[in-house]
Amino acid sequence: MFTRRRRIRRLRRARDGDGSALKDLRWWQTLTRTQFHLDPHEGETWDAQDAQYTVDVRYLASELEGGKIPEGSRHAPVALYRDGTQQYIANPPVAFPIPGGVIEVATSSYGLTRMHVVPDEGSPRPLRPHPRGLEGLRARFGRRFPRVSSALGLLAIIVLLAGLAVMVPQLAELVTQIDVVAEHVGTFTSPISLPGWANTALLVAGILAAIERALTLRNHWLIDADTTWTSFA
Repeated sequence: MFTRRRRIRRLRRARDGDGSALKDLRWWQTLTRTQFHLDPHEGETWDAQDAQYTVDVRYLASELEGGKIPEGSRHAPVALYRDGTQQYIANPPVAFPIPGGVIEVATSSYGLTRMHVVPDEGSPRPLRPHPRGLEGLRARFGRRFPRVSSALGLLAIIVLLAGLAVMVPQLAELVTQIDVVAEHVGTFTSPISLPGWANTALLVAGILAAIERALTLRNHWLIDADTTWTSFA
């Protein structure tokens, strides 16, 4: 029920596009833009497979104002194209309607948290990343070096869990220093105290780990706790 209500809210965020043509992803846009494709006839039988759908994400684009691109901006943060023609624009998170299902898109401060097609019947699956996008380059690396790729994924999980293990007690200590909280529950002192350089190193490692997770479209409510809530609406 909760998932259905969230999808309805996200469907309402989609606004009609202007019918403009899709522009290809250029190499110099690698850090600011990405594209994903849902190709026709991938072995599915549902109606969406008679066309190619492309989701274009521009990380630096200004958010829509009243469902429209703000004055002075040229692009929407997220746009859906059907056979190269713009159908919808939106602010993420959003669900775009397509025949037989929806395409769900969500982002965080580190990149994408979701880029999946969700059929009315069947299991969600990720869209195909553009080969020149960072996600496409990461996917190609994973195909060429599967063991190294798996090791990177595991390392990212370890780093993020370590960051949580340090952050949670430090946050609890900070909250219990507030007078009103201290009066009711007392104070708490974190058992983990790291030197400044170690905290900085863990922060940098955590950012890199979060980016690695975003590039592979992996997101878990606990492992990625610091990015999950930004895309929970």
